[in-house]
Amino acid sequence: METDTITAISTPTGEGAIAIVRLSGREAIAITAEFFRGKDLNEVASHTMHYGKIIDPATSDVAEEVMVSVMRAPKTFTREDVVEINCHGGMVAVNRVLEIVLASGPRLAEPGEFTKRAFLHGRIDLSQAEAVMDLIRSKTDKAMSVALKQMDGRLSGLIKDLRQDLLETVAHVEVNIDYPEYDDVEEMSHNVMRDKTKEVHKEIDDLLEVAKQGKILREGLATAIIGRPNVGKSSLMNTLVQENKAIVTEVPGTTRDVIEEYVNVRGVPLRLVDTAGIRETEDIVEKIGVERSRQVLNESDLILIVLNYNDELTEEDVKLFDAIQGLEYIVIINKTDLEHKLNLDKVKEMAEGNPIVTTSLIKEEGINELESAIATTFFAGEIDTGDLTYVSNVRHIQLLKQANLALEDAMEGIDMGMPLDIIQIDVTRAWEFLGEIIGDTASDGLINQLFSQFCLGK
Repeated sequence: METDTITAISTPTGEGAIAIVRLSGREAIAITAEFFRGKDLNEVASHTMHYGKIIDPATSDVAEEVMVSVMRAPKTFTREDVVEINCHGGMVAVNRVLEIVLASGPRLAEPGEFTKRAFLHGRIDLSQAEAVMDLIRSKTDKAMSVALKQMDGRLSGLIKDLRQDLLETVAHVEVNIDYPEYDDVEEMSHNVMRDKTKEVHKEIDDLLEVAKQGKILREGLATAIIGRPNVGKSSLMNTLVQENKAIVTEVPGTTRDVIEEYVNVRGVPLRLVDTAGIRETEDIVEKIGVERSRQVLNESDLILIVLNYNDELTEEDVKLFDAIQGLEYIVIINKTDLEHKLNLDKVKEMAEGNPIVTTSLIKEEGINELESAIATTFFAGEIDTGDLTYVSNVRHIQLLKQANLALEDAMEGIDMGMPLDIIQIDVTRAWEFLGEIIGDTASDGLINQLFSQFCLGK
């Protein structure tokens, strides 16, 4: 375990009122005391903040006016001594402080190394560490709520309970194998193994059942807006984002490329993509945009197909419906403030039960109904972040699926009457897969890879 002192800027790049340079390690306080003029930091109480100045050791000049927080181990995020230097939030000021800190001995922290040390020192497990980045990257309050609960250890506690159940089952079977004093011991062991395996399998199934919703809250719904040119796709984009991100004109083919933006729809983060109108065209630039629009369809979780209330259905509209068959989509009939020309019965037939919403974007009508349809499609209208334990991380979901497959192999072996020591191998595999979620059985390579994805200073 590394014990050297590390440092990094822990606030975002750019101008602001305050920036923070963080140090962590056994020498963090002593090193800071060397260039800090104010109270002797070696003597101050833990979890206190002190006013003073940073002195450049090379010139003895005052480099910055700061507030310094001192936090002594083990009651810190990393369970090491931690110092946070609060300086003015300009690039020149914070970089000057960091240069002085680095010249005094600490090394620059690697991405995610502060959180990695918290994990290595046992303050948090791996799933809680990953929740730190989920919290930082949250796009909505619901996503933030899920990340906070994972940081608090809700998922960790559940995984640990499941692993303990499997461990006790394996131990029970091993005892019965080692001490077979009774004739019915093997039958009893098979029954115990079957009951507990089914129970754990059911609990994992329950987690996976809401995993899709958790993944949506974490990553957002990749949502494509498609339709013929000039049906209101860009207007829909601007309405949902609540600013003019896309150019809106009466000229078909105005949108030439894919435009992306995140938007919060009733707690559901949408990665909204306004595509170029899909149509046959001889314009080379527009043709490239149309081709990109077709690619976006295959990568989308949700498609919003926009039709014009004031136009009759065209062959291009029909081709769009054919292109999205089997995908999740909502039909939006726009421009209801204009004369009715669209064959609604035909639209309902082509929609095949998918939601249909009518809007007049120019009058801002129908947006609430559209937001309700999106929420209902993926969350039955309500997003419960209170009692549910959401699994939102793709790595966790994959490991849960692997654990369940191992348990299914074990149950199949039990039904076939296979020896208990063979069945036990599959149960142990499931135990190990669950352990990877919280880091108990994760390899050093996996741990390093995960923390390398963190931002510098976290």
